[in-house]
Amino acid sequence: MLAASTIGLVIIMLANLAALGTALCWATGGLIAIGPVRALGSIAFNRLRLCVVSCGLLVATALLGGWQTLDINAVIMLALSGAMGIVMGDLALFWSLSRLGPRRNVVIYAANAPLTALLGWIVLGEALGPWTTLGIVLVTLGVMLAVALRSGSSHSWEAVQGSLLAGVCVCLIGACGQAVGSIIAKPVMAAGTDPVAAAAVRVTAAAMMLALIGLLPGQTLGFGGKLTPRIALQVVVNGFIGIGLGMTLLLVALANGNAGVVATLSALSPVLILPMLWLWTGQRPGLGAWVGAAVAVAGVALIVNR
Repeated sequence: MLAASTIGLVIIMLANLAALGTALCWATGGLIAIGPVRALGSIAFNRLRLCVVSCGLLVATALLGGWQTLDINAVIMLALSGAMGIVMGDLALFWSLSRLGPRRNVVIYAANAPLTALLGWIVLGEALGPWTTLGIVLVTLGVMLAVALRSGSSHSWEAVQGSLLAGVCVCLIGACGQAVGSIIAKPVMAAGTDPVAAAAVRVTAAAMMLALIGLLPGQTLGFGGKLTPRIALQVVVNGFIGIGLGMTLLLVALANGNAGVVATLSALSPVLILPMLWLWTGQRPGLGAWVGAAVAVAGVALIVNR
């Protein structure tokens, strides 16, 4: 029989891998989202993808029998987590995405990692060792350098639309929403809630809230002629990668790992997005970007080998 310490290390390793998988899903989703967000607007885009993914997760939860792991308190807390992390967090994230482009947007959004670590310490009492703390600092610094030192891009996705300051501020609001949402969900997941069921509650609650927003004066539930079959397909693919798979992996990681570490590893999207942008746009990142990536990888090494 495996020793308790060995089992604990395996669980932590799986949590770290799930968090890294989340980063990969979010990096991929960020690239897919830029076109639909600019075509539909952040609210309409988010409402459509949440409704689609909500249906899929509800069916999956019913088939897998995950509802039995939930009680009314867990549902309330997960719905509140969805309101903060998805409704507030994602609306701000995708609003700023349409203004800043994927590269700038993702690096600013990476601020949710140290924010989550700080809140995890204050609210949940999750202590971090010195090497883990250094790893979090290096990852956060690395992802910022990976973008700040990247050669300028002339691709249309990278063009700033509107106020740069407004885009940065709104993106930081999104990072705060994501951090608070993770902290709210952490105790529920640690209690043994099924990740797919938890994702279904968060997404469904968020979809209902966005539908209600569409009923407010000056808002609309429609999409107009901009919802082409191509845009609709991109929204569906983004939803199932970024929310369906990405959120489930995030909740798996939160159930078994430190909230600050999970947030830090899942914030590696800017590093993962570098080769993706290179392949997608044909524009190679500069040497400085790879230096930043190397710093982030060194931080990951410290975290996973602590």
